[in-house]
Amino acid sequence: MPVPKRKTSKRRRDQRSANKGLKPKSVAQCQTCQGPLSTHAACQGCGYYKGVKVLRTKTDRMYSRGKAREAKESRARSAAPTNDADAQGSQE
Repeated sequence: MPVPKRKTSKRRRDQRSANKGLKPKSVAQCQTCQGPLSTHAACQGCGYYKGVKVLRTKTDRMYSRGKAREAKESRARSAAPTNDADAQGSQE
C-alpha cells in the first residue's frame, strides 16, 4: 500500500478544495443594448437597469464634454474682436 512521504499541509489541502464550491454565474442580457450582463446589475455599456438610465457611461461623458467644448469655442469666437473691419481699414 502506498504511503505518503510527507504530510499534506493545511494550505495545500485547502488550495486543492478551494475551487470545489464555485458555481457558474448566470448571465442575463441587457434589455437596451442586448449585451451580456450580470443578474441584478446595471449594464456597464449603456448604463440602463430594467429600462431606466441609472449610470453615466463613458460615452455620455464624452458627449457632454464635446458639447461643453463647442459652447466654449463659440463663446470665444463671439467674444474675439473681428479683424475684418481692421483689415478693410488698413487696405484703404
